[in-house]
Amino acid sequence: MASAGPPPIPKAPLTQPLRRPQERALDESFDLDSGFVESVISALLVQDTEQIQSLVVDLHHADMADLIERLDRDSRRQLVDVVSTDFNANILPELATDVRDEVMDALGFDHLSVTLGELDSDDAVYVAGKLAPDERVKLLERMPLTTRMLIEQGLAYSEDSAGRLMQRELVAVPSYWTVGETIDYLRSTKNVPDKFYAVFVVDPRHRPQGMVELHRVLTSKRPVRMKDIADKGHETIRTDMDREEVAFLFRQRDLTSAPVIDKSGRLIGQITIDDVVDVIDEEAGEDYLKLAGVRAGEDSSLYRTIMATAQSRFLWLFLNLGTAFVASYVIGVFEDSIVKLSALAILMPICASMGGNAGTQTLATIVRSMATRELNASNAIHVAWKELFVGLINGFLFAAITGTLAYLWFGDGPLGMVIGVAMIINLAVAGVVGMAVPLALERIGADPADSATVFVTTVTDIIGFFTFLGMATWILL
Repeated sequence: MASAGPPPIPKAPLTQPLRRPQERALDESFDLDSGFVESVISALLVQDTEQIQSLVVDLHHADMADLIERLDRDSRRQLVDVVSTDFNANILPELATDVRDEVMDALGFDHLSVTLGELDSDDAVYVAGKLAPDERVKLLERMPLTTRMLIEQGLAYSEDSAGRLMQRELVAVPSYWTVGETIDYLRSTKNVPDKFYAVFVVDPRHRPQGMVELHRVLTSKRPVRMKDIADKGHETIRTDMDREEVAFLFRQRDLTSAPVIDKSGRLIGQITIDDVVDVIDEEAGEDYLKLAGVRAGEDSSLYRTIMATAQSRFLWLFLNLGTAFVASYVIGVFEDSIVKLSALAILMPICASMGGNAGTQTLATIVRSMATRELNASNAIHVAWKELFVGLINGFLFAAITGTLAYLWFGDGPLGMVIGVAMIINLAVAGVVGMAVPLALERIGADPADSATVFVTTVTDIIGFFTFLGMATWILL
């Protein structure tokens, strides 16, 4: 008699899939849901400790950091007090500097000395490095000797160096070990990092001889020796290498991790892709802010006080005021011409503004190309000619548009011709200056993103005013 087979599985009702508490806190774009944030704020207002804990207990540490940043100062302290017993140390590196200071102040040094020890060494160094020197000393004094030494060693490196970026936790095995011995070691030891992407193969002097990615460890036979499957062409990073160079190396070679060596070539740490992603994000943000005259770091924080923010922006604005007076002086030279022909006063901002905008476009492109190393000595001349011709092409196009509009507006053909020619000259100059200024600043050791904008806009303003008003005086008057 044939078997009837297993009973059919009953169909589940057509309902929405269950969502974990963490998912209910997020919207479709994986940002904190506004309703969830309001629920937390409401629970804080009525001091419902149990409700607060139930809402945030399953939040990812990055989402928890986002939540803390969205609260006001008093609510932040209240939330930290509620979750202090089970406070996730990984929240601290995710917070903005000013908010982190508030949270750390609420936790207190004794609590922090334990919390920081739960972080990977690179994150612990990052958090400790953001403290004021006196506060850092007080915190380190309360920490276990081993943890304190690791943090102090990390802080000894330059802030923008690979030594400051690296984490000391890694997996290194002798070159004569087999895959089986390595797997047994990984299963039995308690000294394995929480996250790692590769196993480093070292010689008796602890110098890296190769790197084996985890998938190769898992798919190789147990008797195979680690040195036989190691990638011996791996890149090593010096502790004094700039973090931008590290990011470039990871991007160029598609690395997920890389060994860090000291001056004697000994393996002392590793840098992983998650830290490099943070570097790329920070460097891109810094360049963007510098182009707008805002210093990166604390000065760009949304959580700084009004007075501190105003003070940090004053110097840049003051410098722009000086360059504005220089441009105004050029206008003053042609004061008599402007009095005789009022249309000049109406049209001259157009020419200067278009030049400034074109120069800023070129500047942004060049600064980015310099950051990604797309622009180099071998193609600089080609790019310069390209930007010149781009400026000329757009100059002729906008000369036709602007000249026609000026003629229709004022009924003056020569006036339309003058502003058209001035537009061609200014946009061509803008393309050249937008490239030349950042290259010149880099040549003298200055940061192109930090200073270039004010020079480019000043030059295009002066050229725009001078060519338009000068030709108008010569041709029309």
